[in-house]
Amino acid sequence: MRTTVAVLGAAGALTAAQLGLAGTAAAAGADAQAGGCPIKISTPKRFYVDHNGWVTNGGLYFGLKNTSKTKSFTSVSLTISKPKNLTFGYATPTKGSKITKRTTKTVTVSTKKLAALGKSGFRVKTRMGNVNRDYEVKLAVRGKGWDCAVDQGWWGTIDHNN
Repeated sequence: MRTTVAVLGAAGALTAAQLGLAGTAAAAGADAQAGGCPIKISTPKRFYVDHNGWVTNGGLYFGLKNTSKTKSFTSVSLTISKPKNLTFGYATPTKGSKITKRTTKTVTVSTKKLAALGKSGFRVKTRMGNVNRDYEVKLAVRGKGWDCAVDQGWWGTIDHNN
């Protein structure tokens, strides 16, 4: 039995009980990019949870994409941390990236150089404590070579605007 968990964008935070669907939740976020900034953050749009609470298909994928056609950046890292209702397991980096920190509450992927139109990211095995409760993670991006704020913040179903 698999339970669907869909990301509904910025429509608002809804719990499974509010949606009226057994084991379904919603999340804000998806692909985020600050105005004019060449770094784009990729977060899960849709994922499934099995009957034990584990996200199927290897877990959740988080990544960065350099949208610049000419400029590359150095010492780039993406960290997800402060999970609510989620526990992290083993993390697998994309080619050219390296997991520099992995605990049940924090995962960091880094790359020495994020080339023009390059990507960096990881897939982390994830377990939801309760599919009927809200969940979230904090996103943080660091690097050298850009002079704009990448749209960092939270991904999940908890609304921080209230």
